[in-house]
Amino acid sequence: MSIQETYASLGLSDYEYDRILELMGRAPNYLELSLFSVMWSEHCGYKNSRPLLRRFPNTGPRVLQGPGENAGVIEVGEGWALAFKMESHNHPSAVEPYEGAATGVGGIIRDVIAMGARPVALLNALRFGPLDDERNRYLFREVVRGIGGYGNAIGVPTVGGEVEFSPAYSGNPLVNAMCVGIIRADEVVRAKAEAGEGNLVVLFGAKTGRDGIHGATFASDELTEESEAKRSNVQVGDPFAGKMLIECSLRLLERNLLVALQDLGAAGIASSASEMAARGEVGIEIDAEKVPLREEGMEAWEVVISESQERMLAVVEPEKADEVLKVCERYELDAAVVGRVTSHGELRVLDNGEPIGSVPAQYLADAPVYEREVQRPSYLDEAQRFDPDDLPLPDDYNEVLLRMLAHPSLCSRASVYEQYDSEVGSDTVVRPGADAAVMRIKGTKLGFAVTADVSGRHCYLDPRGGGAAAVAEAYRNLSCVGAEPVAITDCLNFGSPEKPDGYYGLSECVDGMAEACEVLGTPVVSGNVSLFNETERGAIYPTPAVGMVGVFEDVSRHATPGFKREGDMVVVLGGIPRWPREGHPLSGSSYLEVIEGKVAGRPIVPDLAAEKEAADLVRTMIRSGLIDTAHDVSEGGTLVAFAEMALAGGIGFDFAAREIERFADDKRHLQEILLGEKGATFVVTVPQNRWPELQEALSGANIGYDDTGYTGGDRFVVPGLIDLSLEDLRRARERDLFEQHAPEGGHLG
Repeated sequence: MSIQETYASLGLSDYEYDRILELMGRAPNYLELSLFSVMWSEHCGYKNSRPLLRRFPNTGPRVLQGPGENAGVIEVGEGWALAFKMESHNHPSAVEPYEGAATGVGGIIRDVIAMGARPVALLNALRFGPLDDERNRYLFREVVRGIGGYGNAIGVPTVGGEVEFSPAYSGNPLVNAMCVGIIRADEVVRAKAEAGEGNLVVLFGAKTGRDGIHGATFASDELTEESEAKRSNVQVGDPFAGKMLIECSLRLLERNLLVALQDLGAAGIASSASEMAARGEVGIEIDAEKVPLREEGMEAWEVVISESQERMLAVVEPEKADEVLKVCERYELDAAVVGRVTSHGELRVLDNGEPIGSVPAQYLADAPVYEREVQRPSYLDEAQRFDPDDLPLPDDYNEVLLRMLAHPSLCSRASVYEQYDSEVGSDTVVRPGADAAVMRIKGTKLGFAVTADVSGRHCYLDPRGGGAAAVAEAYRNLSCVGAEPVAITDCLNFGSPEKPDGYYGLSECVDGMAEACEVLGTPVVSGNVSLFNETERGAIYPTPAVGMVGVFEDVSRHATPGFKREGDMVVVLGGIPRWPREGHPLSGSSYLEVIEGKVAGRPIVPDLAAEKEAADLVRTMIRSGLIDTAHDVSEGGTLVAFAEMALAGGIGFDFAAREIERFADDKRHLQEILLGEKGATFVVTVPQNRWPELQEALSGANIGYDDTGYTGGDRFVVPGLIDLSLEDLRRARERDLFEQHAPEGGHLG
């Protein structure tokens, strides 16, 4: 094999190889070339996205640690802090869905452990192709099994997430995992090998094998038919070892035995050691011969880039090394001193004490940066060409509502989250199924809420508006439970940045997200970029998943979406009549996709100031105790939001006849009101005797509102349009997503 064939097989371009020759002043050997290939991959080096990520705000009054470490950290209060991050495991899950999803969970947990935090909550954001395809059903089933299998066994509750289905994800599912951990604010750990020459490097956890070798490079390629043969690039997880790793790591930190701690994920020892060395401006030597192995005959280059799971790398003062090894033994983990910190600034690999490869750590950390050509995709003109006046009016609103509630992207997720343990640890206050999960912090009144949101369909039709809408929806969801939104982590899932129209989507979404984060005051403190999500069929929808965290001063003051009492007034807040901004409420809507089979038009461009004002007001009313029921209007519009609230509470709903009469001569506007998606809109309930208090609370706000009906009975009624029993709605919505050959439209009751 020629040298060009060799570096090309490792994912390096001609330019990158020439750059390596320039930096090194010589030709690298295969081990050194492997180090560059994994560290300069998109997965590790962010070479196509780094210039765009600088657009994000990442500081704020509660931010203790922003991007650059294993996870972001925000302050909660009373000395408590939260560490959190989201990452992707898309490509591994496409070829080995159970292990791909399981190790995605394990990897994100280790990122949080590396900050010194105890993992207390998991979320996920998932995308698959339509369920009428056998392969998509297989991927969906095995990914969910993998998430549950690992999370349940390791003892960290899976408390929230989201899943959608679209042809855009056929063959390239998205599996994004998020973890939140709790820590004392003054005990945050950084992965920086800075405490002096002679400190030792200890590897502990599971033994090292050949699984995951060149996994970082694999994760930075497009998926093809040959990808199925790359199963060896997918790691294999062991949740029991993962649990021991959590407890061991926290015990070592509690006893002040570590100088620095880093998890081993993509690129294994190579990544962890070089990042710790670069941050600390020191060198690290690793002796491959000293690494505990579970396979015979592994070469040194395989040892240092293996992505075997459940491993951590620590820097330890020499006099504490024996004690560290004893603690690891107590937790039944393999541990060994595999290297030392030096002053030469290089990642140097030894074999039996003899150097066999050496690269300055800073070279590995500084991957080339590409600012790609941006070109507006040609599909946008056609996709956005949509005249809402050409849209047929519904003949039967009963049928419309039932079909929408039964669609896989809108129906109940109970068949998914019931496979997850959401209550282990006994800190879960609001379980999956609400707008956001709510958790308590033991021994205090404090709490936090977490959510994950994005609409790939919206981002496909309007990347900038869709990016902003993802942040805004997360902000609404946290506000619906009463939490103050504080910061976000993200996972940017896109196609190839080397294609100008693909880079356009990434750039525009980032701009939209950045603007929303600025206006809403939710900085980006951590995240991940997953590019090259393409198959021979084309790229996925631009899908920038947003994981947002909010805090409670008193977690007992929270709300949920289910109706609580008979006779409550149901009030819609926000949703300014018509649409003063660009776009149309039915463009890119769930209604348009489910009922008309179209993904088209220009969705409403988010009014971020209105989003903030409405959400902040809802949150204030929850904290004051005025309302305890709230739900945001998003996928499916107001009609679906009403139905979800009725089903969640087991109480019927009667839409006010006068509200329908207002639109007697304008049925098209009524269609927009009931089924459109506008943003900045909430549904709340209030007892009738507290209606004056609600009006008083709204009096000083620039927010429209309508009392649209009352709770009660066991039917869902919109006079002249809909009359269904709650059982009708339940049969449609509470379908089993794992049911073989589940019809996309569901039954009509």
